[in-house]
Amino acid sequence: MFELFCLPGWLSGVFLSLAIGPLGCFIVWRRMSSFGDTLSHSSLLGLAISVAFQSNSFYIILGFISLLAIFLAWLEKILPISLETILSIISHSSLALGIVLISLISTSEPINFNNYLFGDLLSVTKSDLITISLGSIIVLIVLIIRWNTILLVTINPELAQIDGINIFYARLTLMLTTALTISIAMKFVGALLITSLLVIPPATAQYFSNSPEKMAIIGILISIFSITGGIILSILLNIPTSPSIVLFASFIYLLSILKNFFYKKL
Repeated sequence: MFELFCLPGWLSGVFLSLAIGPLGCFIVWRRMSSFGDTLSHSSLLGLAISVAFQSNSFYIILGFISLLAIFLAWLEKILPISLETILSIISHSSLALGIVLISLISTSEPINFNNYLFGDLLSVTKSDLITISLGSIIVLIVLIIRWNTILLVTINPELAQIDGINIFYARLTLMLTTALTISIAMKFVGALLITSLLVIPPATAQYFSNSPEKMAIIGILISIFSITGGIILSILLNIPTSPSIVLFASFIYLLSILKNFFYKKL
């Protein structure tokens, strides 16, 4: 079991948690899970482009969904209505187009599609670990530096505007850090499950915290605990690792709801 904690996959999960905890808090507060789904599903289209041009998939996916994030931030600024419908259309269209293109390309070059849909923890190499750790630390540093600004824009955009804060750039920062996190996490947990890892630990943390900062820190700890528990569960039951991590995190969330329910009863 000790060897588990030396796996590049587990270490990648720990570093990833440093970004997921605080970033996921903003996604929960702003109800941006649809935005996360759109970026993660669109990453498959970025993957198809990288395969077509035989380029490094990480940089192509990062560039593609970063441009998409900028486009969505611009739409959010100019449109007076909710983006939910547009996000849903872009999300499913990109997913479908990515699958079609990859299936056409894969006739001449075999591609393990499941690895990108559901992740493959065992395929995380030491070079992936370096990429994930650097990317996670960058996201964490940006969020620490811009924490108060993004928090005020999230909680009270009118007050933020009065204080002279550029709301567009604050939201764009949040969207681009989300794009970077999804790019580095795609190989770890897969395009279909990334958003769950961004949402569930912070959503659980809100039941154990009384301030935004505590929620971010507890979200990091719950994320690490979920990844560790999910990996151990997958080893013991011989089941896929990434879904096991998500189910373990969901189980903790369910326990937190029950704890909160009975605590109020007492």
